[in-house]
Amino acid sequence: MSIRHGLLALLSSGPRYGYQLRVEFEASTGATWPLNIGQVYTTLSRLERDGLVAPGGADEQGRAVYTITEAGRAELERWFSTPVAQRDRPRDELAIKLAMAVASKDIDMAEVILTQRMATMRRLQELTLAKRSATGGLAQRLVLDSLIFQAEAEQRWLDHCEAVSKEKNA
Repeated sequence: MSIRHGLLALLSSGPRYGYQLRVEFEASTGATWPLNIGQVYTTLSRLERDGLVAPGGADEQGRAVYTITEAGRAELERWFSTPVAQRDRPRDELAIKLAMAVASKDIDMAEVILTQRMATMRRLQELTLAKRSATGGLAQRLVLDSLIFQAEAEQRWLDHCEAVSKEKNA
């Protein structure tokens, strides 16, 4: 998800000021994607430049608020109706690391896999604890569930890599 679309989604519920958007964005993503307030205002500036948001005056405390425009709503609708393609996600550094371990004669692939497996298990435990103590509602739960499922899938993939590596060396 881009910050751009996340902010548009939040603004679709009503006018917001920058810090409010930052807090709600982090809460909606289960605090798994922290935002720098500078990122928020830079993104709002670009969204305004592109006609997707408009300044909406100031609130009672004098904070500048932003509202989504019709063009912003159309962009948000387009984003929600477009599936996320695998090629749109960042490169998988772990897959690249293991591929490079296979290509390197001096690297113990089993050790690389073990190191990653231990880190992934720690992350899975942290995520499970976070889910148990989560109070952020459905949005936070869905994000945490996704991260848990990804960690579980990574563990299965590491098991597969280990098995294939043993077959190759047998």
